[in-house]
Amino acid sequence: MAEDRWGIAHVHASFNNTILTITDLSGAETIAKSSGGAVVKQNRDEASPYAAMQMAEKVAEEVMEEGIEGVHVRVRGPGGNLQKSPGPGAQATIRALARAGLEIGRIEDVTPIPHDGSRPPKGKSGY
Repeated sequence: MAEDRWGIAHVHASFNNTILTITDLSGAETIAKSSGGAVVKQNRDEASPYAAMQMAEKVAEEVMEEGIEGVHVRVRGPGGNLQKSPGPGAQATIRALARAGLEIGRIEDVTPIPHDGSRPPKGKSGY
């Protein structure tokens, strides 16, 4: 158990919600997970930095009980043919994990980028 003191925090930050999953270093076993919808009542607040901070604190407590001292963070925006930038909850999640006492290792962007896949959805204005 000596080397299993680190985990990976997978942060999926879209503009509608923020989802945080913490796994072991292989990424195969989930230790704790939460989303913005689990901590706030209004749908519009799911992606907010406040919701991200609340869920990160809750998850940090759970993983520290499991014996994990630090996490490598993998941030993912909507990606694909949607916007490449992560939502407002991404930074707040990382900051809250650090403040809760977890050590932050590498921070990596894993937003999927298409190598010319499908056409992006056209908006209301048509461009």
